[in-house]
Amino acid sequence: MTDTLDTPLTTQPTEPPPAPGTLTAVELARWAWRQLTSMRTALILLMLLALASIPGSLVPQDRVDPNAVRQWQQMHPKLTPVYERLDLFHVYSSPWFSAIYLLLMVSLVGCILPRLKVYWRAATAPPPRAPRNLTRLPHSTTGASTASPDNVAEASRTLLRRRRYRVLTQAGEDGTVTVAAQRGYLREAGNLVFHLSLVVILVAFAVGNFFGFRGSVNVVAGQTFTNARQSYDDFAPGPLFREDSLEPFSFTLDDFKVDFTTSGPMLGQPSSFRADVSYRSSPGADTAKQTLEVNRPLTIGDTSVFLIGNGYAPVITVRDGDGEKVYSGPTVFMPQDASYESWGVLKVPDAKPAQLGFDAQFFPTYAYSKQTGPVSQFPDALNPTLSMTVYQGDLGLGSGVPQNVFVLDKSKLTAVTDNAGKPLSLTIPLGQTRKLPNGLGTVSFDGLRRWSRLQISSTPAEKFALGGVVLGLLGLLGSLFIRPRRIWLRARRSENGSEIELGGLDRLEGHGLDQALTDLFADIQKATT
Repeated sequence: MTDTLDTPLTTQPTEPPPAPGTLTAVELARWAWRQLTSMRTALILLMLLALASIPGSLVPQDRVDPNAVRQWQQMHPKLTPVYERLDLFHVYSSPWFSAIYLLLMVSLVGCILPRLKVYWRAATAPPPRAPRNLTRLPHSTTGASTASPDNVAEASRTLLRRRRYRVLTQAGEDGTVTVAAQRGYLREAGNLVFHLSLVVILVAFAVGNFFGFRGSVNVVAGQTFTNARQSYDDFAPGPLFREDSLEPFSFTLDDFKVDFTTSGPMLGQPSSFRADVSYRSSPGADTAKQTLEVNRPLTIGDTSVFLIGNGYAPVITVRDGDGEKVYSGPTVFMPQDASYESWGVLKVPDAKPAQLGFDAQFFPTYAYSKQTGPVSQFPDALNPTLSMTVYQGDLGLGSGVPQNVFVLDKSKLTAVTDNAGKPLSLTIPLGQTRKLPNGLGTVSFDGLRRWSRLQISSTPAEKFALGGVVLGLLGLLGSLFIRPRRIWLRARRSENGSEIELGGLDRLEGHGLDQALTDLFADIQKATT
């Protein structure tokens, strides 16, 4: 017979754990699910989602401002292929951002559901039984009362319930009465509500992207925009967006004003942008007016109109060699820097004897020097001047291939030259006209307007997202300020009445618990005398 005393005691398992490669498919799936639904993984994914949003704020996005994307690409031709390969111009619809988003959603749901079951058991459970010796607790006090243990227990039960404690009373065979009380059950509910709010926000964000849309349009002062898909310069609908859900509103940009700082270190910086619009929520509705400012959009139903950009639109008239007006009206020029030095293109396919194209540059406050050439000294229109290079030939508009309105296809064009045989460059101040050589006609700079770039978007679930934010704040406040606390009272019969022991535990290291026990004992004395 083997002596069991000679067998060494050990906590090691009798069989070695299986190697990672020996896990079955079910065991591997269970292990992966546990890792994904852990709180640590959820926090890591939340941090990754925040980090993944940074490029969407720093790099111009196609869905927000395609013009800014084109300008960025022109300024960084070497980085553009890398950014395109990484989907940095449309971060929020990229596969890697979507993967983080979906994993975070699954992780949060996997964290919340098991905790709901655990919390429900804890929330419906009675307060825990009192320890055998209350005086050994970190916070305790003792005393005596002339009342019987039953009266002491009844008084303490009433007082504790007034203080929002859940109370359990137990009577012993020797006449001892114990009262157990606990509060702060909603602290864990606050944690769950906070995590649930993240799910609500993520779902609302997804619904808004699936059923909503985002578009942009450049509107010149005096022009009217009608909310139809063909009216947009850029339009990005969600996968489940329906065109008949577009609200039938229209608005007119009455005026656009920009104030620039005229002195000090911020000279030339814009101090305010204001767009005055008149709008109708439907074709038969009354006209209303509103001023759009940065972060102060126009809201019509579920659609919001934001002011995101602006520039100048010179009013240009072109007459051909026969004296016919073949081009007339405001032309949007895109600003290139803080001085609002802007570039624009004119395409005149109806000119005779040849089609005309113009690469044009606009200077709000024109100045010239041999060292710098033409520049704009100030962003406000103090000395507006156009500089234009003229081309003639075939604009390529009849090929059926769509063209960018801000790009002049020069593959079938030739530059118009001056008497010296050099490419002709016209400098036209406001209100003046220049004659083109070889009987090609004239160009006039007749006026100047401003244009606004407006982002028009609809996110159907934005109210749910706002509700999720409010829900998250309430949950966070609950988890921060609700303090779980347990108090026990034991009353034993004595010759003069009762001997009382009070003890308690506090989640926050007993902050104020000693005073709470003292106050409770004093109130019990008053209630039983």
